Amino acid sequence: MQDVLAMTYYWIKAGHIIFMVFWMAGLFMLPRQMIYLHSAAPESEEAALWAKRMGLLRKVILTPSVIVVWVLGLLLAQSIGAWSQGWFHAKLAIVVALTAFHGMMVARSKKMAAGERPMTEKQLRIWGEFPGIALAIIVVLVVVKPF
Repeated sequence: MQDVLAMTYYWIKAGHIIFMVFWMAGLFMLPRQMIYLHSAAPESEEAALWAKRMGLLRKVILTPSVIVVWVLGLLLAQSIGAWSQGWFHAKLAIVVALTAFHGMMVARSKKMAAGERPMTEKQLRIWGEFPGIALAIIVVLVVVKPF
C-alpha cells in the first residue's frame, strides 16, 4: 500500500488541493446565500430560489468536496507519516472545526429554506469569516510547518 501511495502521491496531493478549493468556495458561498435568503420573505418566489440555490450548493459542491478532501487528506497523511508531526495535529484540529462549521451551516441553511431564521444577518456575516481565517492558518501550518 505504501508503494502505491508513493507512486501516486502528487496526484493525490493535487486532488486534495483542488477539492479543498471547491469545499472552501462552497463554505464562503453558503453564508452569503443565507444572508440573501434572510432578507427574502418566507415562502416568496425569491426565498424559494435562494433555497434551491443553497440546496444545489450543498448537493453539488459542499458534500462531495468535503468527502473527497477527507479521503485524500487521510491518504496524504498516511503517505508522509504526518501522524507524528505537531503541525499536522493542529491542521487536523482546524479541519475538524471546519467540518463542524460545515455541518452547522448546512443544518441552519435547511432550517432557513423551511422558513425559519435561526441566525441574524450580522451573525451570518460574522460566521462567514471563519472559513477564511481557518484557511489562512491551515496554509501557514502546511507550508511553514512551525512545529
